[in-house]
Amino acid sequence: MRWVKRIVLILVILGVALVSFRVGVFVEKERILGTPPDMIIEGEGAPEKVNFAIFWEVWRKMESDFLKKEKIDYQGMVYGAIRGMLATLEDPYTTFFNPQEAEEFEEELSGEYQGVGMMIDIKKDELTVISPLVERPAQSSGIRSGDKIFKIDGTFTRDISIEEAVKLIRGPKDTKVKLLIQREGWQDPQEFEIKREVIKIPTLKWELKEDNIALIEIYQFNKILSSEFEKESIEILNSPAQKIILDLRNNPGGYLEVAQKIAGWFLEKGEVVVWQDSGEGKEREVYKSKGPARFSQYPTVVLINEGSASGAEILAGALRDNRQVQLIGKKSFGKGSVQEQVFLSDNSSMKITIANWLTPNGTSIDEAGLTPDVEVEMTDEDWEEDRDPQLKKAIEIIKDL
Repeated sequence: MRWVKRIVLILVILGVALVSFRVGVFVEKERILGTPPDMIIEGEGAPEKVNFAIFWEVWRKMESDFLKKEKIDYQGMVYGAIRGMLATLEDPYTTFFNPQEAEEFEEELSGEYQGVGMMIDIKKDELTVISPLVERPAQSSGIRSGDKIFKIDGTFTRDISIEEAVKLIRGPKDTKVKLLIQREGWQDPQEFEIKREVIKIPTLKWELKEDNIALIEIYQFNKILSSEFEKESIEILNSPAQKIILDLRNNPGGYLEVAQKIAGWFLEKGEVVVWQDSGEGKEREVYKSKGPARFSQYPTVVLINEGSASGAEILAGALRDNRQVQLIGKKSFGKGSVQEQVFLSDNSSMKITIANWLTPNGTSIDEAGLTPDVEVEMTDEDWEEDRDPQLKKAIEIIKDL
């Protein structure tokens, strides 16, 4: 059975599996062990024929001459070939995952896994921390959004894939991993030793500030957020809250449909949440608010930072373009490409980049990110002293709305 679903963020949670789409040319085992016929492949729109015979030429040579035949994993060779094929596209978001990796990712988005608790991505060819999860080992050890990971237990990360990085960082609880981190403003990188643990992924929480301001923190747009938000919204609506600060800092994204549902609480039904631009010659696809718009009349501001990505950027952009909601903090990550997740017949999966997200006003998110209306820095001293000047500024601004 084959099925497809779209996700907003192709996230990697350090210490867990990486999001992926099942890809592939699935070849039955008895066919693999034999000597398949040479093939000439003509792709749709391909400028010339592709000679697939060379693949089997190498395959047969390995079967006949490779010294350590006990090391040959035929299915692993197929998966490796698929990974290599996708790697030639030079798109870090178009990748393949074997059945175990795909299963681990599903578990991850369900809310629990073992690791250090942070999201990573590749930005400008460098392995980068999108966001450490709140009150988890990575954050407690001092890891920050935007940190560059130079080494993982002595292995340089410059030329490894996200999948390889995840495997190196991931491990059983109570074990440790060493990360060599470079941060903006540092002269030299510093080493962090982080103890792995069972990570329960937070969804959201809210609290009342200054008697009438609801501070709503959304940590990611996972499968359970919609139902959790609906439950919490009843409390907010029955509280003295008259204004809202929506905190999307260090939120790496998640599922598009979930981000769309949350936007529906803040936008009138029918307002544009995001556009999907699939390239030249294709019409843009629109995703609109479906309501219930219960918070659409509440004065609102949004907190963002370098760890706000994908679904968080979609929601922040939708509120700014539709309601002129002010964004406060630092420029967001800039993850605005659309991936399609495809599960294949052997339970492996692949993801493929199919489009870019645009805000309701047509602004591209990818790489550019969202620039805040009010920029507020969080210094290392602020982190150490547990100060939050960004939240302080948000409270100051919303009091006058």
